[in-house]
Amino acid sequence: MTMRLRKAVFPVAGMGTRFLPATKANPKEMLPVVDKPLIQYAAEEAIAAGITELIFVTSSSKRAIEDHFDKSYELEDKLERQGKKELLAIVREVVPEKVSCAYIRQPEALGLGHAVMCAKPVVGEEPFAVILADDLIHGGDQCCLSQMQEVFTAHQCSVLGVEEVDPTETDKYGICKVETISEREGRLEAIVEKPRPEKAPSSLAVVGRYILTPRIFTLLEKTPRGAGGEIQLTDAIAALLAEEQVLSYRFAGKRYDCGDKLGYLQATVEYTLRHPVLKDAFKEYLQNLIERRSDL
Repeated sequence: MTMRLRKAVFPVAGMGTRFLPATKANPKEMLPVVDKPLIQYAAEEAIAAGITELIFVTSSSKRAIEDHFDKSYELEDKLERQGKKELLAIVREVVPEKVSCAYIRQPEALGLGHAVMCAKPVVGEEPFAVILADDLIHGGDQCCLSQMQEVFTAHQCSVLGVEEVDPTETDKYGICKVETISEREGRLEAIVEKPRPEKAPSSLAVVGRYILTPRIFTLLEKTPRGAGGEIQLTDAIAALLAEEQVLSYRFAGKRYDCGDKLGYLQATVEYTLRHPVLKDAFKEYLQNLIERRSDL
């Protein structure tokens, strides 16, 4: 029987310490890139790929995320009475009518693998996507998860979104060893969590996009704590390789590491330069700024 991809898990329980003090009271996933928070970009990518159930794995400090995706009767009523139809449409389109949201608390910060495992009661025995909002990916005509969804539909197996990273930075990622199938697809042979550059099997890194079969839950339950004392999703995927085919997919598009301050600023600048209303004025501003840069 053909498996369909309907659910996506968003692990959003992290503390966002790299952005303190901005994240002291505000979730890092709610940091805006131009006029939308990071988590909304992630949700829109999932919805564009045909996902109809959004599952957020949260913590006690992430109520702002729940509020963002909830219906705001007071705001909508006020906008409607003021005749602000465009703003009203923007608010109502945050979650389309046929898309549902579920929220699960992660009781302890025990890593990405543990966060994914927390979603099991809602995911059930279905394949599902995992999206890390920190990795903002601009896919052009087709978003990253839509590209991966096509690979999943064709092969009916787990798919990992990957890209080449600087060989000196392998200790920041799950690193893959793959057998090349095509220009973008590879068959996973091994995966290692944050190896030192001299021990990395390659510089091909998993970057915040996964499609996984439900077998991963059983393997996560058996996975001991690994790097950093956490339950690593990478370790469970390594165990999955012994039982099922897992593919890597080099997505078309540009990734911004918005968990890093420089990456976040780069995303803000480049997304503003793509914004239909702001791009021309912002480009002019940047050009003028460069011309008088000696004043900075």
